[in-house]
Amino acid sequence: MPIHDPIFEAAEGIYQVRIPLPFALNIVNCYLLRDRGGWTIVDTGLNRPESQTVWAAAFDALRIKPASIRRIVLTHMHPDHYGLAGWLQRQSPHCPPVVMSPIEWNAAQRTWINRDGLDDRLWQHLTRCGLPSDLIAAAVEVGRNMTMMTAPHPERVETLEPGSSIEIGSRVFRTIHAPGHSDGQLLLYCADDGLMISGDHVLMKITPNIGVWQDTPPQPLRQFLDSLRFLRQLDVSLALPGHKTVITNWAGRIDELLAHHDQRLAAVAGAVGDGATVYQVSQQIFDYTRLTNHEIRFAIAETLAHLLHLQAEGRLTCDDGDTWRFEPVR
Repeated sequence: MPIHDPIFEAAEGIYQVRIPLPFALNIVNCYLLRDRGGWTIVDTGLNRPESQTVWAAAFDALRIKPASIRRIVLTHMHPDHYGLAGWLQRQSPHCPPVVMSPIEWNAAQRTWINRDGLDDRLWQHLTRCGLPSDLIAAAVEVGRNMTMMTAPHPERVETLEPGSSIEIGSRVFRTIHAPGHSDGQLLLYCADDGLMISGDHVLMKITPNIGVWQDTPPQPLRQFLDSLRFLRQLDVSLALPGHKTVITNWAGRIDELLAHHDQRLAAVAGAVGDGATVYQVSQQIFDYTRLTNHEIRFAIAETLAHLLHLQAEGRLTCDDGDTWRFEPVR
């Protein structure tokens, strides 16, 4: 039931807080879970004044004092989930821990905190994808701007291993490693209630971006599809995702995501000519006239993920020179 727009009770004792984003995907779903003696936050939004305003409204609507925040759990380190973690932590005099998987914490440090050589690695990566230098420069600039919306960074971080349990209020959640969208993403599953906090792994209406970036393991699409097939076997009556609406037909939505990637793989395979670059293939899959510089980065990353998946299946070959060039196997 609605408590205060944009806050509503998504499940007993769990409140969805819809934080605005400055993108076409304009909302990230974060969650407040009633906990023993306080509250647990799951995901946070970008550090922007608009985000802070919504969190203040959520605290007021639910009569939450910052000192009652016990911990801040992050499904993964992408900026729309990580960005406000340090700021929220500082609202409490007790400095509640920010909790995330070891893989995601390492990635957050590498991407948002230290950034040593990150821009150079991204430039080299996008050059190998065949992207023109003006678009590479724009992509690097977008990354720098995004970094500004992730500070201040958490002062106290605790890591949570996949397969471990975390008790929040009356529920016990098992953490499930669901790689693909992010290497170390953790989902929270309460089997007793058939409840899943699904991060960005399973979404309604849109498909999660599965991309290869400068520091990504080479087969994220294979990991994503494998983890979807595992997750489909779980008894989930309600899933609370990181974007869009709640999910009540878990297996059906996973089937749709699997079918989407079968179709996308076929489309990518059909777009590969002799010596095609990642950029050239992506232009046939995505309408670049409608993409922002922020979105172009994701189009390239997702195209490359599908190309490498097809190569691993033996359907494409790749000239691994200064620029990746793909050809169909004949």
